[in-house]
Amino acid sequence: PSPRSCQPHGANEEALRYEIEELKQKDLALDQEIAQLLSEGYSLEELEKHISLLHEYNDIKDAGQMLLGKLAAIRGVTTKQLYPEYDLELSD
Repeated sequence: PSPRSCQPHGANEEALRYEIEELKQKDLALDQEIAQLLSEGYSLEELEKHISLLHEYNDIKDAGQMLLGKLAAIRGVTTKQLYPEYDLELSD
């Protein structure tokens, strides 16, 4: 059973209310950020393109991290130890 199923009914409802409120706040913050970007001259199409490119970048980065992890396991080293070999920065 999940941890939530072990909670009393009222505690679960309170947790859901809190989560809903957090999501509403995030939604409001994102709306404000979009409004700011639009006021700076960005178009919705441009913003959507940037978001799409960020998703693609993250997917490629995740695949690269997975490959580094497998290579590190094969070699018996950490992924961090492979970074210099491939001219990668730890912040990459």
